[in-house]
Amino acid sequence: MKRLSGKCFCGAVAYAVEDAFVYAAICHCSNCRRTTGSAFKPFAGIPREKLALTKGADSLLIYGGPDNHDAHCRACGSLLYSLVREAAWVHVAMGTLVDAPAIRPSHHIFVGSKAPWYEITDDLPQYEGHKSA
Repeated sequence: MKRLSGKCFCGAVAYAVEDAFVYAAICHCSNCRRTTGSAFKPFAGIPREKLALTKGADSLLIYGGPDNHDAHCRACGSLLYSLVREAAWVHVAMGTLVDAPAIRPSHHIFVGSKAPWYEITDDLPQYEGHKSA
């Protein structure tokens, strides 16, 4: 399985992840907007055990609890990943990937709370909240 590398802006934290993402989306919720400082957060989901920190574990700033949190670089603030679904899954912030993944985002979520100044211009499906099953 191909391994991808990722890192924060300043390089203090790095990770490796299998190129085996199960899903990818673009989230427009207010929390993702605030934590990234952007109009949205493109992320790719993968089981937790497929991501490993390769540098700077002691440089992580964890915001949240043990089963649901955002992992940032303590030095530069980059959001690297979010631990979700009772700590079973990781949502990798796609902007931190150094290598291109095989997956591409397939839909937008939480468009009901998107930034009013941002217009979605692609043809991907849009959901008011989480994608319906």
